[in-house]
Amino acid sequence: MYSWKIALLYIFGVGVSNLGNWIYLVAINLLVLHMTGSPAAVAGLFIIRPLATLLTNSWAGSIIDRSNKRKLMMTTDVVRGVLIAIIPFMSSVWGIYAIMFLINVVGAFFGPTSVTYVTKLVPAQKRKRFNAWSSFTTSGAVLLGPAISGLLIVYTDIRISIFINAISFLVCAFVIYFLPDVDRGELEGNQRNPVTLKMLIQDWKAVINFGKAARYFMLVYILFQTAILIGFTLDSQEATFIKQVLLLGDEDYGLLISVAGAGYLAGSAAAALSVRWLSLRMFIGAGVLLSSVGYMMFYASNGFLLAAISFIIFGFFSSYANAGYMTFFQNHVPLQLMGRFTSVTRLLEGVLQIACTLLLGFAADIWSLQVVCLIGAGVAVLVSIALMAAIYMPSKSRYYDSAQATNA
Repeated sequence: MYSWKIALLYIFGVGVSNLGNWIYLVAINLLVLHMTGSPAAVAGLFIIRPLATLLTNSWAGSIIDRSNKRKLMMTTDVVRGVLIAIIPFMSSVWGIYAIMFLINVVGAFFGPTSVTYVTKLVPAQKRKRFNAWSSFTTSGAVLLGPAISGLLIVYTDIRISIFINAISFLVCAFVIYFLPDVDRGELEGNQRNPVTLKMLIQDWKAVINFGKAARYFMLVYILFQTAILIGFTLDSQEATFIKQVLLLGDEDYGLLISVAGAGYLAGSAAAALSVRWLSLRMFIGAGVLLSSVGYMMFYASNGFLLAAISFIIFGFFSSYANAGYMTFFQNHVPLQLMGRFTSVTRLLEGVLQIACTLLLGFAADIWSLQVVCLIGAGVAVLVSIALMAAIYMPSKSRYYDSAQATNA
């Protein structure tokens, strides 16, 4: 069933969707700003996604694990494409908020579903290479999307960018239609079972029981996600640090973001080309540690040059970290539980991210922003060192052998 033609087809479909997302992200912010003239209204866009996550992820995994993954991905893409196509016709910002909330509710199904689908589609020994190339496509979208959106806005209309994103989702759904059905004949009985409160409680218990049984996996998961969570939290102060501490302008900020995207793209390409020579341990451990060092260098910087070097280091090595962790995750979470585990953990991660972001913002108002961010980056480095130590425990080497993968 699996071949590199199928892998490239999947990567192409999801890559088109990601590119459309980044084109849309710039456009929707400007559209709301032009409609309202209010920065607070634009900030409201960034609250919608975590709210949708909190509402949806407690039960989405129960549906994902009992559904046909290919059909569910196609359905979510079609629905998102139709909803996004409605936005340019909205005259009220509250209407746009409502549509975006629905888009994010539907989108909460796609991520966990695609992870499960890829795990079933790609053999364990091929996953590290597949994830590296998939990361390359994602980073390319991060780099190209905002640039394309900027050109479209200058020479056409903001709404054109939004329509392009709607079309990108429909293209992705069309591509997925030609991919193999990895669930054929497996889910007929489960698909007829309605999701009830009793079933949700049982599913949460199943996730908790797996966590208790897979202690080493959970140790690596917690350390990795802690380092990543600290990074996401620090990102909330990135623009403020650049403008208020480094005293750089909007053009410099945009250039730094482009530099980070270029670093991520280069790292993704390097990861894809070095999968044969670097171990999964090296991908995860060194990737997380060096990307955390990049964060620390950035918040210790005093000018544009060091900040740019820091962004390149962070972007380059985070590509390795993400590809390695995704492979480790796919190899050790049972397929029949993957959707529920992903949804439940993302729900908890969302709650922690909101709390940590508020805490960091409060601390930055009381003390020096640079000192607070340096402390946070320092904690991320220490967590990364602990992760490296856990990964290189001699007795745990079997966890990084694809032949020993749970889902092989």
